[in-house]
Amino acid sequence: MDSSANSCTLILCFVLMLQSVNTLIIDGHHKLIYNQCSNQSTSLNNAHSSLLSTLFQEFIAQSSQSRFFETIVADDETAISGRFQCRNDLSPDECRSCVGNFQVLSEDLCGKNLPARIQLSGCYVHYQEEDMAEVDPGPDRILHQACSKHRVKKTGFEEMKYAALAALESCVVSGNGFCETTYEAIHVVGQCAGNLRACDCGACVESAARIAEDECRYTVSGEIYLDSCFVSYEYNGGHGFGSYSFEDDGIRDGSPKFVAIFIGGLAALLLGLGLCYFARSCRKKNEDW
Repeated sequence: MDSSANSCTLILCFVLMLQSVNTLIIDGHHKLIYNQCSNQSTSLNNAHSSLLSTLFQEFIAQSSQSRFFETIVADDETAISGRFQCRNDLSPDECRSCVGNFQVLSEDLCGKNLPARIQLSGCYVHYQEEDMAEVDPGPDRILHQACSKHRVKKTGFEEMKYAALAALESCVVSGNGFCETTYEAIHVVGQCAGNLRACDCGACVESAARIAEDECRYTVSGEIYLDSCFVSYEYNGGHGFGSYSFEDDGIRDGSPKFVAIFIGGLAALLLGLGLCYFARSCRKKNEDW
């Protein structure tokens, strides 16, 4: 095999490996957090279900330009209102990639039922039939909450967590509805819906923080999703608290999601290496022939 053939094979391997690693990284924004599909909802018939496809295509088109978007799509008989929002720290390409998942997920998770809401780690979508709009539940409705099984039971930990969540509240308001920061050893993230006023945003984040304090006591991580905002925190270790304990108390731990993503990325990487081997084998056979 000449040097040019070797170079082409190495380039192919390198590209495939980069694609595999990129898949692993991007999937970090695509983890399914929760979905809500009403059991007592309107089911679109085939003639009107195309409206959902139109809605998702408009979302994808807008996601490269905005991290929050609301619209209504309609035909002569039916109107569907919907919105999407990406995390503020996602790039336009990352937002578009995240929003691009919803058309398939909508069909798999909710079928043609309305209303529906699907939350990924990097973005969410909500849609419903316009003339059957839900009564406004207020921004404090709990949509999802999860606390780690890992706990730190040492004096001072809860106080540090309270302070971190309090700092997050003011940071989100001053940060136009989004904040990601670290307070001492606690990493915190919060975001409000793009159509929420600053005072309502602060109240929503405060409610989410109080729920995290009450429901996730001593846990090293937690996430609270309300109707109009979310809050998450994670203890990074150190700060005099040392290692933490593990208690199987029935509270969901987020680590299996990471394992699933890692396995998926590893599988993609192995596939890339397998294609490299196949390409080299084929070239060798051609040269021997």
